[in-house]
Amino acid sequence: MQLDSQYSKLSKTAGGLALALAMAMGSMAAQADQLADVKQAGELVVGTEMQFAPFDFLTKGEQDGLNKALFAELGKELGVKIKFIDLPWPSVLPGLEAKKFDVVAGPIIETKARQERYHFMLPIAEATVSLMAGAKDDKLTKPADIAGKTVGAGKGSAQLEELKAYAATLPEKVTIREYVDNNQAYADLAAHRLSAVANSLPNISYVAAQKSNLYKVVQPPFGKKSYFAFLGRKDADADSLIAALDAALLKMHADGRLAALQKQWLGAEMDVPKADFTPSW
Repeated sequence: MQLDSQYSKLSKTAGGLALALAMAMGSMAAQADQLADVKQAGELVVGTEMQFAPFDFLTKGEQDGLNKALFAELGKELGVKIKFIDLPWPSVLPGLEAKKFDVVAGPIIETKARQERYHFMLPIAEATVSLMAGAKDDKLTKPADIAGKTVGAGKGSAQLEELKAYAATLPEKVTIREYVDNNQAYADLAAHRLSAVANSLPNISYVAAQKSNLYKVVQPPFGKKSYFAFLGRKDADADSLIAALDAALLKMHADGRLAALQKQWLGAEMDVPKADFTPSW
């Protein structure tokens, strides 16, 4: 009788533990769905830096650019509002990892190393790196002409890494200055404190077109073929959100909305991958 009683108590305890564990796992599963969380909140929070024209920049203190227009369309597809958080670029990716926002706009060049750390959405634009020089600089007509000169690039950016790799192949040392704010790099170029600025071709082309009296694009681009994409955390709970955003992007490909935004903000429609791909670097 005593053994039977002890067995009964043990069974009840084990059953209670099993039930509690099942409830806890169910609760975790319910919480581990970022898409559901975003829809419940009615808001997608996006981290960005609003000093990266033509994707994100300020016009009279108000956000402007491709990112604002594109995320407005993504928000319509998901049925949520979009909230942007503007930060200096070096703070954006750490902010994502700290879960201060759901995704990063950037956009960011998709690389093999970054794919291991982040969950990228489908690309939205080409991102091959190029140079911008002074409009009247006759000594800088091709990328190799930066040998022995001073060139600026964004701190912590893939464009900076591409510039370093390219500079290492030249016969004379290139002095590289890193900038937290791309606009400051452009200002230093205009003031002749730099010979050139390295950035992705869409950014360079936009700035040079806006201020053709100050800047020119140096052709051809010198970086490897690459693409810009938005990204989220590489967590199991984030998969549902990225999948939904990718589905929305594919819909925008199909109905022409993405091409129209590319033409409006980047000057031309861009052929970008519509499925997972392996970056060239």
